[in-house]
Amino acid sequence: MNNTYEKICKNLDDTKNLAQKFASLIEEKGCFVSLYGEIGAGKTAFVKLVADALGVKEKVTSPSFVILNEYHTAKLPIYHFDLYRLEHEGVSTILDELREYSEGKQATFVEWAEFSQDEIPFNHLKINVTYDEDDNRKYSFEAFGHDNIKVIEGLK
Repeated sequence: MNNTYEKICKNLDDTKNLAQKFASLIEEKGCFVSLYGEIGAGKTAFVKLVADALGVKEKVTSPSFVILNEYHTAKLPIYHFDLYRLEHEGVSTILDELREYSEGKQATFVEWAEFSQDEIPFNHLKINVTYDEDDNRKYSFEAFGHDNIKVIEGLK
């Protein structure tokens, strides 16, 4: 089994389709997702689309200034972290929360995971979002752990 998958999304419909497929694959067990990518690459947009596909009723917003947004109206709880404003020093203050939100049936998304000081749990999905000069988005998935490899296989 391969633990990587890449998808080029040429428009919002492509991204929405990818997010819906991803949501259908994680709705039973949940998962922990570390998100990487430049500002404006589409990390928050992807989380919003996945949350919508999972049935979130609230407005999904970037947690840049509050560090964590929680959504409890979906098929499973969704926790959306943004580590950008914490950077390396501040992340140490929430490491226990990151570990806590990596266990159980929930979907946890961590934007700017590069600031996590390598505290991302072993079993997680890494998604790197990049864009090109044509404004296409490339979603590169890498799975760590058996259940997450199944998600990758399901995306193909």
